[in-house]
Amino acid sequence: GEVLRGLARRVRKVDLTVMEEILALWPTLLAPSVVQQCRPEFVKNQVLVVSVPSGAYAQHVMWESETILRGLAGLGDRAPQSIKTIQKP
Repeated sequence: GEVLRGLARRVRKVDLTVMEEILALWPTLLAPSVVQQCRPEFVKNQVLVVSVPSGAYAQHVMWESETILRGLAGLGDRAPQSIKTIQKP
């Protein structure tokens, strides 16, 4: 695991450790129906990328982005500063 994390950080500047923490917090940040459909994928350059199944879910995640970012603020300097959605079927 640690070798993969180091490689991921070098290649894509992605912190897998922070993703583990975000995935643990995710169910506490949104309604269960949204949590089931929308998944945090990675953080790059302090942007949390969230996959969504449709434009409606993308809108919902963006509408809740302040709440999500506030909920992740406890991650300190590793906390994402913004959110981007990508549509995945």
